[in-house]
Amino acid sequence: MARDLGSLWHPFTQHASWPGDDPIVVERGEGCYLYDTDGNRYLDGVSSLWLSVHGHGVPEIDAAVRDQLGRLAHTTFLGLTHEPGIELAEQLLATAPDGLTRVFFAGDGSSAVEAALKMAYQSRVQRGRPGALFLHVAEGYHGDTLGAVSVGGIDLFHGTYRPILLETRLVGSPGVLGPGQSRAQRAAEVLDEMRAVLAGEDGQVCAVVVEPMVQAAGGMLTHEASFVRGVRALCDEFGALMVVDEVATGIGRTGRMWAVEHAGVAPDLMTCGKGLTGGYLPLSAVLATEEVYAAFLGTPAQGRTFFHGHSYTANPLCCAAAIANLRLIESRETVAHAAWVGERIGELTKGLAEYAGVRELRRIGTMTGIEVEPVAERTGFAVCRAARRRGVWVRPLGDVVVLMPPLAIGDADLELLCGAVDESIREVVR
Repeated sequence: MARDLGSLWHPFTQHASWPGDDPIVVERGEGCYLYDTDGNRYLDGVSSLWLSVHGHGVPEIDAAVRDQLGRLAHTTFLGLTHEPGIELAEQLLATAPDGLTRVFFAGDGSSAVEAALKMAYQSRVQRGRPGALFLHVAEGYHGDTLGAVSVGGIDLFHGTYRPILLETRLVGSPGVLGPGQSRAQRAAEVLDEMRAVLAGEDGQVCAVVVEPMVQAAGGMLTHEASFVRGVRALCDEFGALMVVDEVATGIGRTGRMWAVEHAGVAPDLMTCGKGLTGGYLPLSAVLATEEVYAAFLGTPAQGRTFFHGHSYTANPLCCAAAIANLRLIESRETVAHAAWVGERIGELTKGLAEYAGVRELRRIGTMTGIEVEPVAERTGFAVCRAARRRGVWVRPLGDVVVLMPPLAIGDADLELLCGAVDESIREVVR
């Protein structure tokens, strides 16, 4: 830790206080557990930031990466191609909502969102429909690069950067309810806000950007499927593209392969990442309709090419890990198991829903947020620290304690996870 503190700058970490938080140095991972350099074992209750699907040290993914390493570690994807990239695209499209026919690979969730925003804007311009505004939702989070921050809506994360961001239009969060308001009522209210903005901007909104069903970094704010269906209908009515960010919600997290399946709609552009490689390597993607893709076709002289990409686009090692991951998801029926995991979390935490120290318990699939009453500064952190003493590693979003274990987790580990969090909340929030 002395070496760390002398040289590193960690993400989303206040270094003035972090040394006093007794940081853990992780040495290895095995199954659903992390082991530190002191020999302590912790259940990975947040899937290493919502990434791990089958756990750590998965033999099939290990073997796939080793096999690919023996053949090709990397080549550019600019003007070249390779079999792992082709096969992964085919596998992704086989799982995707109807109408999505093309895959563009990126590096992480943020870079996928950047690509999707540029695709949305350029495709409209090249179809003769100018308009550079993006409509997005309060408490949204889509990554930390400037375009992604522009369509975010969490003031703590994004407020500082507003002067250097894209011009956008913001409506309220469908997951933040008024007194006595149902989620269905709130969805209708926000859709009315959206309609007013779209009508008032007279065709200048090129895309509406949403996280379907769960605003994850906003505090696991859940909303009705009617909201997602309403966004699709408004986009169709006003000629805007629907961009859904499934970086956090995709790959089974909500008990469906893609969260938009809960609403029965298909977007024009969809991002994915996080669990794509099973938590092994950084890879993300944008899935697009043929109509969006076709807007970029033309002669070289027309300049309609999508001039966007990075050096490690479709890295073969990352693609090999993702292919192995998707094969395991299919063969092990992981999405169906994830739906069971979510229901089991609901059963094991139902006592907390009635506890006076808990403001609200929100869950769709495995994505669970327990908002506790603040009894001091960093109450959520205090709960997570108490859980650590009980052998469970979880992270808060403010005073929301997040549970999002690996999708393959078993019942005994779920009981440990939920039991430790239950005891820790009751200990801290008396």
